[in-house]
Amino acid sequence: MDSSNIEAVVTTVSDFNAADEPTESTSRHGHLPGTEDAGEGQLGPTGRPMPSFPEPAPLTGHGPARVIAMCNQKGGVGKTTTTINLGAALAEYGRKVLLVDFDPQGALSVGLGIPTHQLDVTVYNLLTERGHDVRDVVQHTKVEGLDVLPANIDLSAAEVQLVGEVAREQILSRVLRPILDDYDVILIDCQPSLGLLTVNALTAAHGVLIPLECEFFAMRGVALLVETIEKIIDRLNPRLEIDGILATMYDGRTLHSREVVASVVEHFGDRVFHTVISRTVKFPDASLAAEPITTYESTHKGAGAYRQLARELIARGGAA
Repeated sequence: MDSSNIEAVVTTVSDFNAADEPTESTSRHGHLPGTEDAGEGQLGPTGRPMPSFPEPAPLTGHGPARVIAMCNQKGGVGKTTTTINLGAALAEYGRKVLLVDFDPQGALSVGLGIPTHQLDVTVYNLLTERGHDVRDVVQHTKVEGLDVLPANIDLSAAEVQLVGEVAREQILSRVLRPILDDYDVILIDCQPSLGLLTVNALTAAHGVLIPLECEFFAMRGVALLVETIEKIIDRLNPRLEIDGILATMYDGRTLHSREVVASVVEHFGDRVFHTVISRTVKFPDASLAAEPITTYESTHKGAGAYRQLARELIARGGAA
């Protein structure tokens, strides 16, 4: 998708006001209508009939992992929330999942209760030093089948240190290679930039999932991101493919959210997931409790939405 098409999307959605008042028909229900309200065959928030995403069959074995980079150079679009909750949902379905915290802020690690300030060895050391066993750095979580490769602020120095390395874009691939057979899915939570760390993640990945906030300004950088992904495919990683675009922070009460989703579907088509993640305070509440929403409040509709995303990803072939 070229820049002119993206600008068409931006022009379309710029005509709408994000502060639209909730309509009477939706606000009276007391929750935000989204994916969780659309049954099979009914029109979902993307304007398409909702397919059936059956519960996946149990696996008879594990590995090799499919590596997925959670990528968007804009911050605050739901990358870390999606990485944690999608990973937890996949683990519920019997998948062995590794989450790679590849953001110096370490939000993913903290969001799963890992005391990053107490760690002597993190993913930073694996990138910049020899002699470490990646399995010794992996941290287990309270969720069965869900592990984390943690990060902290030390990772911010990695880009400068890796500049002079041979095959610097492939260092994360080397780090993950010994444990690919231990997991079914590896999700990489990228930092909000298109720097060397993100290039490493895209080079190591089989697929990229793009969380996109349902808001006008979140769409402005999509052209640059897609161009970067196309360059990675052409020059470094020909197996890389876009697994899908995930609409997040959706507020079905506002015309703005609905029009953003409609415009994204119009221009990206089937690349857009049917699953849409609505805004809810339960996501930050779960992060504060240092656990996924699937365990913090298992019956909440946000947990159901991420379970549906996991089933959709598996049905699309993006996960085992």
